Amino acid sequence: MTNAVSGTNTTEGTTAGARLETALLAGGCFWGMEELIRAIPGVVKTEVGYTGGQIADPNYSVVKTGRSGHAEAVRVVFDPAKLSYSDLLEKWFFRMHDPTTKNRQGNDVGTQYRSAIYTYSPEQKRAAETSRQVFQDRLTVAGFGRITTEIADAPPFYYAEDYHQQYLAKNPGGYCGLGGTGVSCPVGVVSASKG
Repeated sequence: MTNAVSGTNTTEGTTAGARLETALLAGGCFWGMEELIRAIPGVVKTEVGYTGGQIADPNYSVVKTGRSGHAEAVRVVFDPAKLSYSDLLEKWFFRMHDPTTKNRQGNDVGTQYRSAIYTYSPEQKRAAETSRQVFQDRLTVAGFGRITTEIADAPPFYYAEDYHQQYLAKNPGGYCGLGGTGVSCPVGVVSASKG
């Protein structure tokens, strides 16, 4: 699969010798999330797909019904020397969608649009839990409800159909229901708390 924007292959390795990390995030329609995430400095590649459900090898026609249990998600490969996992969550993920709306972002409604952070290590899980609490504190002050973002070990990720990859880059007028809350998260909280 070729990235529609950069022309690079999104399913092969990247810079030789680089120690890269992977994040798996769900926060509404994967078209909009991928469009925002792929522009973040330190992100090496993004792929959209399905995760967290009960059906193996799902496709969009099954996932869009909301009955598969899968969320639309973005798998993010990033260079931790340029972008920390905590910054990815605090500066970007929690701000790009409304994590207080259960199974909904804008006009997109259903379990496939839930907010979730799927982690690949105990360190990622701790960072996600800390970031969620810090952002909850900020949302509470701003008058928002409880965060509904689930945090769980990363389940299998199923690559979405090619036409979904970099969809908004290929279709600039395409729909994106992400709006966020307008609340920002203080940065450096997780890294500072590591001591």
